[in-house]
Amino acid sequence: MSAPLADRFGTVKPVIAMLHFPGLPGRPRHHREGGRQHLLDVVGRDLEILQAAGVDGLLFCNENDIPYQLHVGPEIPAAMAATIGELHSAIRVPFGVNILWDAKASLALARATGATFIREVLTGVYESDMGIIAPALGDLAGYRTAIGGDDIALFDNISPEFSSALGSRTIADRAKGAAFLGVDALLISGPAAGVPFSMDDLRSAKEAVPSIAVIANTGVRADSVAEIFKVADGAIVGTSLKVDGNTWNPVDPDRANRLMDAARAARG
Repeated sequence: MSAPLADRFGTVKPVIAMLHFPGLPGRPRHHREGGRQHLLDVVGRDLEILQAAGVDGLLFCNENDIPYQLHVGPEIPAAMAATIGELHSAIRVPFGVNILWDAKASLALARATGATFIREVLTGVYESDMGIIAPALGDLAGYRTAIGGDDIALFDNISPEFSSALGSRTIADRAKGAAFLGVDALLISGPAAGVPFSMDDLRSAKEAVPSIAVIANTGVRADSVAEIFKVADGAIVGTSLKVDGNTWNPVDPDRANRLMDAARAARG
């Protein structure tokens, strides 16, 4: 595993747990009556449980803002920044942010909150259920520098959910290209949140660029993490930590503890 990832999270093969926000202002699932306090209550509860289970990192995400947008309004990062700001003193592990599917908004949020990384689609071109995803990494890198965020790591999802790559380049080709362009980690995903990815894709990416961290991004469970960690340099976990393994439910303390017990055993 690359040293920067181990340095960032304080361990080899870190488990980064998702902190899913409820619906945010302006989105169909937003709880208008609950408002700001509802966001704090939901995210704060899951934060406490995940850290008690011993996760190595956190990833704040607007998962409930379906149907997703390729470009969000200012109300989304503003609400997330305000909530993370109020919870900041309780956060004990490194954290990242992800605004689906707007990389520039994620960078702005990271800079405002002190997040150490963003998770986004940063390279390639994809046809998706949300439209054509065509990131401009060169422009984004310039924006990161302009806002003073050069220390924010770029975690690049090279097999994004709800989409397929345009063209004929393989996972290995996309991994090599993303590494050459300077991203900090590569993410391998399944077709949707909570759905396992192809282990062949994970192996192909790792074999193509062994010098860069390759992270399992969807479908990681307590009973699969040992096998995944034979190849992956880390894991981002969300759905399998929830009550009944349902993405939209609160975090289940027992599931979180089982996953972390399995991860610690797997990395020895």
